[in-house]
Amino acid sequence: MADDLDQLLDEVERRLCRLPGSEAAGGHRHGGGEEAAAAAKEGRSPELFLSADSSEEDLDDIIDEICNDSSFTKTPLKLKSNSASITPERNSAVIEAHRKRCFPVYLGGSFSPHGIGTNISKRTCDQLRCTACDFRVSLFNDYIWDQSCDYLFFRNNMPELSKLRAKMIKKKGARAYACQCSWRSIDELTDLQTDQQLRWVCGKHAE
Repeated sequence: MADDLDQLLDEVERRLCRLPGSEAAGGHRHGGGEEAAAAAKEGRSPELFLSADSSEEDLDDIIDEICNDSSFTKTPLKLKSNSASITPERNSAVIEAHRKRCFPVYLGGSFSPHGIGTNISKRTCDQLRCTACDFRVSLFNDYIWDQSCDYLFFRNNMPELSKLRAKMIKKKGARAYACQCSWRSIDELTDLQTDQQLRWVCGKHAE
């Protein structure tokens, strides 16, 4: 915007000021001829130039003529935002950077609080994912799995609760965990690393 204003002011000043030597005898006619020739060469109207005795002409009209002149090109302004634009890829990367993973990962009964687990804050992970079947691990408070559960049962019924209920047993304080290939019934806080058969990992928590 500042560049456009400077350009406009320069154009006004150039057209209002008389060329050197214009005060000499016949200078008005000669200078006007040169100005008109220059105007014609540049594709501008010679009527835009002022002589010494035309000071009564309205300055606003001159500015309007300059602004409407075809030689005065107007380029669209590009507004710069103080905050950098964030592409979807960058935005997802920022969100991912603010997500945290449990370490170590804990399982536990329904009385155990869930959240981001650490050595100090021993919380059970509720964002578990299985790296074997790529299913999110479902958990059900105050339930355990019936001993007759097998691989095919979970393979065919996960994650539909209405079908899983057929082999869920009510037990206060317990928690039933299951993906499509593995299942566990947990009563108390347990470090996931102690069960080497499970391929469950923390899928990260949003802060």
